[in-house]
Amino acid sequence: MLRLLLVLNLFPSIQATGNKILVKQLPMLEAYDNAVNLTCKYSCNLFSRQFQASLHKGVDSAVQVCVVHGNYSQLLQVNSATGFNCDGKLGNESVTFYLQNLYVNQTDIYFCKIEIMYPPPYLDSEKSNGTIIHVKGKHLCPGPSFSGPSQPFWALAVVGGVLASYSLLVTVALSVFWMRSRRSRLLHSDYMNMTPRRPGPTRRHYQPYAPPRDFAAYRS
Repeated sequence: MLRLLLVLNLFPSIQATGNKILVKQLPMLEAYDNAVNLTCKYSCNLFSRQFQASLHKGVDSAVQVCVVHGNYSQLLQVNSATGFNCDGKLGNESVTFYLQNLYVNQTDIYFCKIEIMYPPPYLDSEKSNGTIIHVKGKHLCPGPSFSGPSQPFWALAVVGGVLASYSLLVTVALSVFWMRSRRSRLLHSDYMNMTPRRPGPTRRHYQPYAPPRDFAAYRS
């Protein structure tokens, strides 16, 4: 009896949309860090109903990305038969699909669909305009930044300065050690000048100039 009253209370809201459930989706979403949340809003209350909400990929909805089964107040059952990493969350009139680990080639249009299994009558949703999910690739080389040097640049600069200072100190230390070692070798050298020297000042003695004799004068 209680179930019959619940059906009668919900019947006007269902009858307002006929035998089809209207679906509203955002026209476009961007996947950040290869993940995105897509919320599908329906024109009916999902409370105390047994339903199946699904997400499809492609213009012709050929690929079923994720399926969410709801059964009254029990926990949701979420699964994917196509290898997508997905999860779901239920609202009064919405189902949110959480997609993770998306690839760039999975950029496409996605459609929400829902089917009411119980209580009768059976209802399904009209095809919505869909949501284009744009999955951005991760760039290995970041673009040029004009806000200032990045933190790795400063780290490399500091390391380079420390290494340069250390090399300079080592070079100066080796130079001082080499000069002291050379001076010490000169002072303690075994070579000595053995040339004898006369004590006192020495003078050179020059013979006085004598003109040559003319022996021819004596012959005459």
